[in-house]
Amino acid sequence: MMLWLVFSKPEKWSVFRKKVFEEIQLIGINSIVIVGVMSVFMGGVMSLQVASNMDSPLLPEYTIGYITRSTTILEFSPTVISLILAGKAGSNIASEVGTMRTTEQIDALEMMGVNSLSYLVLPKVTASVLFFPVLIIFSMGLCIIGGWLSIVLSGLSTTETYVLGLRSFFVPFNIVYALVKTVVFAFLIISIASYYGYYTKGGALDVGRSSTQAVVTSSIAILVANLLLTQMLLL
Repeated sequence: MMLWLVFSKPEKWSVFRKKVFEEIQLIGINSIVIVGVMSVFMGGVMSLQVASNMDSPLLPEYTIGYITRSTTILEFSPTVISLILAGKAGSNIASEVGTMRTTEQIDALEMMGVNSLSYLVLPKVTASVLFFPVLIIFSMGLCIIGGWLSIVLSGLSTTETYVLGLRSFFVPFNIVYALVKTVVFAFLIISIASYYGYYTKGGALDVGRSSTQAVVTSSIAILVANLLLTQMLLL
């Protein structure tokens, strides 16, 4: 019933478009810094760990770039970054909507005949589904750059060898797989956070509890969805 109301036609498209751009700013653009920092350093760590564990002479040196690229595209950027965003964006949304509920702003919207679920939640879902893939592609690029910097600056490999690993055995469908996961994770984060915020009862302490429950539940949902999507898309 909640989803039916969320995805009902907006009453004013001009208001809807304005709120979508506002949510892109709040949910997506404001998360660029943390996504960038996480990606660069995790890419560097991944490359160094692979290099430090290459004890077998049978492993070619370009394996460093190959494993860094594969790990980044298949798992780190779409899944780990989504978990980070579940903590940042999910808690903010649950707190925002929960505060509106406890201060009776949602009740006021409904008294004015406004579909509060569509007005509040649909722009957030639309913004996240549109902008989360942009963040994940941004994360992939920075993660690979971070791996390259760490390997070259530490002298463990050369740029040419690292790039050879990046280009070796590349499967284009892996990008599609990562972006499909990202869209599903974005929907789960926003819908779960909005649900807990919308149905908050009580005062300020209850808003905090709703925010915590939203982050925990969305994180578990992401992990379960990750397993199911991997079985459906890759196996």
